[in-house]
Amino acid sequence: MKSNYSNTAQLKDLMTVPPMTAAQHAEVMRKRIQHRRMVEEAKELKQAESWHAEKR
Repeated sequence: MKSNYSNTAQLKDLMTVPPMTAAQHAEVMRKRIQHRRMVEEAKELKQAESWHAEKR
């Protein structure tokens, strides 16, 4: 799992950059959700294959 405290940006840079727009935030969240689903599906597929191999 990624750490939330690994940002190497300087505080001044963080405080002077404008916040994300709603569209940017939505795109980031869509990518995050897509990646999480891909990982979950891979885990489920691996478990199903493992279960199927045990039944042989």
